Amino acid sequence: MISKLLIANRGEIACRIMRTAREMGVATVAVYSDADAKALHVRSADEAVHIGPSPAAESYLVGDKIIAAAKETGAEAIHPGYGFLSENVDFAQAVLDAGLIWVGPKPDSIRAMGLKDAAKQLMMDAGVPVTPGYLGEDQSVERLTKEAEAIGYPVLIKAVAGGGGKGMRKVERAEDFAADLESCRREAKASFGNDEVLLEKWITSPRHIEVQVFGDSHGNVVHLFERDCSLQRRHQKVIEEAPAPGMDEATRAEICAAAVRAAKAVDYEGAGTIEFIADASEGLRADRIFFMEMNTRLQVEHPVTEEITGVDLVEWQLRVASGEPIPLKQEELSINGHAIEARLYAEDPAKGFLPSTGRLEILDFCNDARIDTGVETGAEVSPYYDPMIAKVISHAPDRHGAIWGLKHELKYSNVWPLKTNKSFLIRLLDNPDVLEAALDTGLIAREQEALTEPKHVSDRALSDALNWFVREQVDFDPRASPMMGFRMNAPRRREFTLSIDNEARAFAYDPTPEGQLFEHGFRENDNPATQLLNLDGELIAIKLWRDDGAGHASAADGAILAPMPGKVIAVDVSDGQEVKAGDRLIVLEAMKMEHALTAPFDGKVTELSAAQDAQVQVEAVLCVVEPASD
Repeated sequence: MISKLLIANRGEIACRIMRTAREMGVATVAVYSDADAKALHVRSADEAVHIGPSPAAESYLVGDKIIAAAKETGAEAIHPGYGFLSENVDFAQAVLDAGLIWVGPKPDSIRAMGLKDAAKQLMMDAGVPVTPGYLGEDQSVERLTKEAEAIGYPVLIKAVAGGGGKGMRKVERAEDFAADLESCRREAKASFGNDEVLLEKWITSPRHIEVQVFGDSHGNVVHLFERDCSLQRRHQKVIEEAPAPGMDEATRAEICAAAVRAAKAVDYEGAGTIEFIADASEGLRADRIFFMEMNTRLQVEHPVTEEITGVDLVEWQLRVASGEPIPLKQEELSINGHAIEARLYAEDPAKGFLPSTGRLEILDFCNDARIDTGVETGAEVSPYYDPMIAKVISHAPDRHGAIWGLKHELKYSNVWPLKTNKSFLIRLLDNPDVLEAALDTGLIAREQEALTEPKHVSDRALSDALNWFVREQVDFDPRASPMMGFRMNAPRRREFTLSIDNEARAFAYDPTPEGQLFEHGFRENDNPATQLLNLDGELIAIKLWRDDGAGHASAADGAILAPMPGKVIAVDVSDGQEVKAGDRLIVLEAMKMEHALTAPFDGKVTELSAAQDAQVQVEAVLCVVEPASD
């Protein structure tokens, strides 16, 4: 058995791997960048090695630094987690060449499945059904355009080296193909260093079904049943569950057998996932389920499989990497109940899911469900990495109970002051189609307006919150911590704000016997004293409002602001150019994703300060759009 393990990753997955390693008596080594110097995964490890500056390209993606850290600390093995270098065949080979154990599949297996076009051909040869499309070497715009027309719109453009929803575009119309192809290639090149693409037919009523497989060095391969990951936004998974609702035993047997054939075709060792797309227009049927790709690593959603099988997949990884056989045979594996997982992110659904960065003043769970996280109260959510706060996983005897448990845990969790997708997730779990398991990958896009609408808190709830606050009568000291609160025993009339998900509402309170509450507009807060309440599952901040803060420019007055720190990767306009409402002006890259900034109304571009490749800070004015004169 491995005695010391280096985890070549950060955050939640690094903490997850360390937890199992600790239970197995395996010492752990963390690596960290400047931004992660005080991170939870660093403090959870037995040893930690600094590997460079905050950008991942200068730290977590530099294989030589990670291998050197393993040598320096005497680690025998490297576990890559997921993301970063987990599917980098050159890194896997370099680990082995350095005389270390690679906790993952053999480099040849990664290589075989690393390019989606070659993997699809390999699967066809192995008798695994694949989605119709184009896998050719000719990558010219002309050839790809012609093939898209032959397949028929809508088509899906996919980066051959892609993953995690990046480098993918659904194209509805022929006239959009060239622009979407360019955007897809640019994102793929930035994320994977490879801008080649393949084309696939867009499946009607698509469901994303994947099968967990596991192989060892003794020729054994088993499956651990399927997961449903159909609830996605921009091809990125939001909710995952196991087993797939509506899956009958005959279809399960066929799809899982196909997944095992796929793994055996590449002589697979370790944890892997075979991903399928299902045409669910007539329910789940084996003849309408097609291979998409193989992920040659542990998946983000692996906990739902662990919950229904009772298997610790990280333990299996460490045992198999140490040369042991898979601990259980296929006939010893079974499904127990239902599990569902939500990814809680620091992001603002009401503003296009823009990431929210900063310090987590409060992070509190009621822990009635499994919580996998890499942050804690006081941690920083930085702009350099994925803004996941936690994975929340609920397991119950049936699907209804699992959904109820997940909603309960989310509702009574407290995250402040960063914006999160919590309300979005709860609404999604309450959606009638989700409750009835009428799932497909387009559900969130269709329901997005209702799912992302700012939460309304009733006047009665606001009044109750205010009266609670008055009864508490906490002393107010402007020099104290912002979390201290204040006493309302001085002037009779006080002005303050009630903040719901950090949207500040200004109120005036006159302490009459009736406890009157008068709303009088919206204001910016400037260093307010604060009391926090959990009101019907929503964290409410009651703050003393001091009217001495300056306002900020916004799209309402034509100023186009950077919504977060990032890099300008495209400037589509010039100073003085006439634009229409909705025209793309600037593309910002942040949190590994592209964010297009558009014109808020018809007008003319002025004060253009954004430059290609420039790094900008949050709320930097990138340009101004002057309204068109009537």
